Amino acid sequence: MAIRRLNHAVLYVRDTSRSVAFYTEVLGFRVVHQFPGAAFLQAPDSDNDHDLGLFQVGPDAKPSGAGRDTVGLYHLAWSVTTLKDLAEHADRLREAGALVGASDHVTTKALYAKDPDGIEFEVSWLVPLDRVTDAMKQASGTGPLDLDAEIERWGGDLVGAL
Repeated sequence: MAIRRLNHAVLYVRDTSRSVAFYTEVLGFRVVHQFPGAAFLQAPDSDNDHDLGLFQVGPDAKPSGAGRDTVGLYHLAWSVTTLKDLAEHADRLREAGALVGASDHVTTKALYAKDPDGIEFEVSWLVPLDRVTDAMKQASGTGPLDLDAEIERWGGDLVGAL
């Protein structure tokens, strides 16, 4: 008995329309189902029925206390196919004022951002498994991400691990 992957996530948001606009315009998701107060979105290259559900709770909803004074989810992570894709996401997230960090986790190159409700998420590229060395497996720690250097090292079109 094994879990294969995360199929979808559901988020409570203050304003469904605002969140739909963010996820479609900035990350390229598309709406597959929508009704008042709820929307279901699919990632651009996904074959899931939906990857993200959004449920409106209203403008007076307090921010999540997860990680500060309550337990809860820290972030969701979506992967991209190439480092070129990751660079394009970095530009779009930066333009939207949503990018809050970028990290090199040795085998994972990650962008961190927040949606309009302050919900954090990650967009990442994973080094292909056949390129991961023993030294990379043993390396620990996180450093700043130099996306241009990573593109120079791996190439912009190398397909990352799934």
